[in-house]
Amino acid sequence: MLPAPRGSAFFPARLPRLAAGALTLRQLRRRAGREASQRNNNIPTRRQCFTAEQGGTSTAMAEGDGAPPSSWEKDLAEALEEGGCDLETVRNIIQGRQLPADLRAKVWKIALNVVGKGDSLASWDGCLDLPEQSIIHKDCQELIDRLSVPEDEKSVLLLDIESVITFYCKSRNVKYSSCLGWIHLLRPLVHLRLPRSDLYNCFYAIMNKYIPRDCFLKGRPFHLFRLLLQYHEPELCSFLDTKKMTPDSYALNWLGSLFSYYCSTEVTQAIWDGYLQQADPFFIYFLMLIILVNAKDVILAQESEKEEMLKFLETSPANLEVEDIEDLFSLAQYYCSKTPASFRKDNHSLFGSSLLGLKDDDTDLSQALCLAVSVSEILQANQQQGEGVRFFVVDCRPAEQYNAGHLSTAFHLDSDLMLQNPSEFAQSVKSLLEAQKQSIESGSIAGGEHLCFMGSGREEEDMYMNMVLAHFLQKNKEYVSIARGGFMALQQHLADINVEGPENGYGHWIASTSGSRSSINSSVDGDSPNGSSDGKGVKSLVNKMTVALKTKSVNVKEKVISFIENTSTPVDRIPFNIPWPDRASLERHVSSSDRVGKPYRGVKPVFSIGDEEEYDTDEIDSSSMSDDDRKEVVNIQTWINKPDVKYNFPCNEVKENGHMFPSHLLVTATHMYCLREIPSRKGLAYIQSRQALNSVVKITSKKKHPELITFKYGNSNTSGIEILAVERYLIPNAGDATKAIKQQIMKVLDALES
Repeated sequence: MLPAPRGSAFFPARLPRLAAGALTLRQLRRRAGREASQRNNNIPTRRQCFTAEQGGTSTAMAEGDGAPPSSWEKDLAEALEEGGCDLETVRNIIQGRQLPADLRAKVWKIALNVVGKGDSLASWDGCLDLPEQSIIHKDCQELIDRLSVPEDEKSVLLLDIESVITFYCKSRNVKYSSCLGWIHLLRPLVHLRLPRSDLYNCFYAIMNKYIPRDCFLKGRPFHLFRLLLQYHEPELCSFLDTKKMTPDSYALNWLGSLFSYYCSTEVTQAIWDGYLQQADPFFIYFLMLIILVNAKDVILAQESEKEEMLKFLETSPANLEVEDIEDLFSLAQYYCSKTPASFRKDNHSLFGSSLLGLKDDDTDLSQALCLAVSVSEILQANQQQGEGVRFFVVDCRPAEQYNAGHLSTAFHLDSDLMLQNPSEFAQSVKSLLEAQKQSIESGSIAGGEHLCFMGSGREEEDMYMNMVLAHFLQKNKEYVSIARGGFMALQQHLADINVEGPENGYGHWIASTSGSRSSINSSVDGDSPNGSSDGKGVKSLVNKMTVALKTKSVNVKEKVISFIENTSTPVDRIPFNIPWPDRASLERHVSSSDRVGKPYRGVKPVFSIGDEEEYDTDEIDSSSMSDDDRKEVVNIQTWINKPDVKYNFPCNEVKENGHMFPSHLLVTATHMYCLREIPSRKGLAYIQSRQALNSVVKITSKKKHPELITFKYGNSNTSGIEILAVERYLIPNAGDATKAIKQQIMKVLDALES
């Protein structure tokens, strides 16, 4: 059961109007507790979290069980006095309680693993001669002035702090800047009255283990935090995105100072007491998440200017009180338990001094559509018993690929339907959510609150899956993720772990809709299915849904089954160690029989029209290179009415990640413009792109989606065509639009040749 509220308020009534209406942490915890209890998953108290991490009961008696309140403090003092005390022993005794002030220094040193460390500054010459030394001295003096330090100790303490920062800069080859926030990191440590050697060792340990790399504006840690926020609170994330309030604009000093920038010394110490005992650098992300979740209602209801709202968000940790910290940690632990382990594992290189793994970590999180989950976690999660993250996998590959081989617990949602047959897509989404609900209620191994979308693993094909993903995110669906590497990664993973058959726990995971299930061995060897499993496998959830849909109308059932189990054209199973084969190109050139087309006349200019290749490698998204803040804003109607504008085609610009933006394609005698509508400013648009018609080298479309048009721009030389930019548009009347654009392009080419 959750403890009763003690009355502490995260946002007290005395705060400005902007904060009025925000939930207290106690209220937030109660609300989350009600939701959790419906799933038989009560939020643990902070003390339960610490006990659970140790895998057993505490060596000290808990409060309220008859022991004196200070008995655990005596046990802690004795353990610290004896020496040789490790972090596990300390955590077993403390169990998440606030530390006594006189024991805090010893506990923090144990948590930071600096006990017994030597004096790193012993060999230093003590010269305070950095180019930015005057700034360092000024910042250190300001810190001393804010502290309650006896006058006769100020000069010594000032020298210690300035020496710590100076030596750190010299030894790490870092240039000091006030915006780094190091002074705020040192403030809680200075209160411990540590010797200079311990002060430096503790500061170094915190910088090394708990301050992430690239902790600056537009840095990787803040892109990661946005993905975490989107995973748990998509509505709030979308709102902040719309307002262009990125995490680095309000949380830079949260993460860079571990909350000490805005919190009082007492609150900072209470936060660090728990955080350092957690020994998990990623836990700060969940503390930051709770700060935002707590203020969600206020944020969504605000009508203030962006600057005022940013100020409110940035300073919100200042409202924390010591009484709030237990609830803050309990809620953070709850959200942590609802987050895929890949969040930590895939981003471990953010923390620590080792440069190992940095070369492999080239993922651009700023371009990630949502949180990515490893295929190994997907397989392991749904085999585990009890609480934890469980995934409902949605396979978004084309029907023929799905039929050839798929995760047996995956629900098939053909992403092509989103453009081909929107009404059928809407029905299949409804069926998907029904299947998810039923699988959870029945306790199926396929069930899970967390939706994980799986594509093929090839960027060009997965563009349509990304559009489906964007659809769910726009609907503010929580717990949405993507399987990293798609089905190709799943194949490779099973091959890497040398899957031999069902007895190892994984053999039943791959099934074929167009034939009976076979072992992984036959799949790896490339053999076709030739037998059924031994019964240990789980029946495909897709087949379960087929049975479930019998209760629906015949018309609906036939439609859904037609896209889920399209077995009219059986496809042989593809071996696990061989990628899906490329398909033959269907591109054609403009022929002499085309009324508006002409054959190539030499090398330059070059222009072709045809069906888009399945796998294009010369993709350069030109529109992704621009920043909305730098684009020219124009009146849409004014531009449409310009005398030199010959055609206007309302459309949607389609990005590689699936996002679509309402736009207008305007065609003049020599150029084509894309005006992207500004949602918050009706009638206005950004000039998203401006392309010369004579730079168009190819116009292509998908056979399945003729309304999705791709324009490729570039130039040609004796070595061939060089693609410089690619743009995609979803045009309702694509036939009329492309015909008009082709005619205008041919006029330009004719004029150039004559």
